[in-house]
Amino acid sequence: MNRSERALNYYSKGFNCAQSVIVSFADILKLDEETALRLASGFGGGMGRLQQTCGAVTGAFMVIGFLKGKFKSDDQESVTITNNIIQEFSKRFAAIHGSTNCKTLIEHDLNTEEGIAQAKQEDVFNKKCTFFVAEAVKILEEILLEY
Repeated sequence: MNRSERALNYYSKGFNCAQSVIVSFADILKLDEETALRLASGFGGGMGRLQQTCGAVTGAFMVIGFLKGKFKSDDQESVTITNNIIQEFSKRFAAIHGSTNCKTLIEHDLNTEEGIAQAKQEDVFNKKCTFFVAEAVKILEEILLEY
């Protein structure tokens, strides 16, 4: 099973977009499944269902930060590298999907009962979000090979 398939498997089990992306990289992050899932649990629905940055995107950001991020106070190079990779990821994701914003991507307001009902009726989470999860993993794999 490749990483995109693994992410979609978790998503199909009811985990959010961010959880599904990060757990598919848990092996290279040297994180156990539970830690990866807990770490990303608040990032679904555009971060706590605020519908801002898509959970698949923030899941990818967490992977990038974990692998390339600053952990020493005097390491400005890691800040630059991490920011560059995140910006490149965002650019590629938005080029494919038109945005990195959850509300824009799914075209429904998940903070209203009507919006949730419409999203469920239109099967948005399966028809759209699965593509965001799979594509985020694919883009992330490509970028990590480049850096």
